[in-house]
Amino acid sequence: MENFFKIRAEKQEHIIAAAFAVFGRQGYKKASVADIAATAGIAKGMVTYYFGSKKNLYLYLAELGQKTILQKVEQYFDVELTDFFDKIRMGIEIKVAAMREYPALMQFLVSMMSEKDKDVEDDIRGLVDEASAIGNRILMKETDLAKFRDEIDPHLIAKFINWAGNGLVAELQMLNDIEKYDEVAQEFYELLDMMKATLYKEGATHA
Repeated sequence: MENFFKIRAEKQEHIIAAAFAVFGRQGYKKASVADIAATAGIAKGMVTYYFGSKKNLYLYLAELGQKTILQKVEQYFDVELTDFFDKIRMGIEIKVAAMREYPALMQFLVSMMSEKDKDVEDDIRGLVDEASAIGNRILMKETDLAKFRDEIDPHLIAKFINWAGNGLVAELQMLNDIEKYDEVAQEFYELLDMMKATLYKEGATHA
């Protein structure tokens, strides 16, 4: 990919953004070099010239996406948080911050988590497993689950919120307007507050 890093940074970012978007929408198998080139506004042959192959480009994006998320985790992670819903909010803030840098990044990463194409599955397995471990560690490590009412399963709530969070990412993706990210995210935070009030034991909300 030496040729790619020789072009100006602005053009690099434009091509990366286009590739994240195409792979995120279509997955590895259905995404074509032609689609990526068209979205980026470059000749089809330039994708191969820069990256060598579609697989090389995909794996580069997988590593870049992971690196970007880890940078945001380092920036936003608060080790003192123990509240389940506060940690969920922190996770959303990390995702929104990543999408400000690459709007289609989260869509790509969600797609990558379920990618089964044999051409890349083994290559990305380590990144997928690491991402899952990091997410689980952030949410569950030293989290005060005793605040939940006895009949509530926090792990089931975590799964539900993950589904909802993916929906939030999809909505932000469709907005295509970074300036509105905070407004939409705020609605999600309000829903988290409602869930906290409903699912926690009496008096635990502000504990």
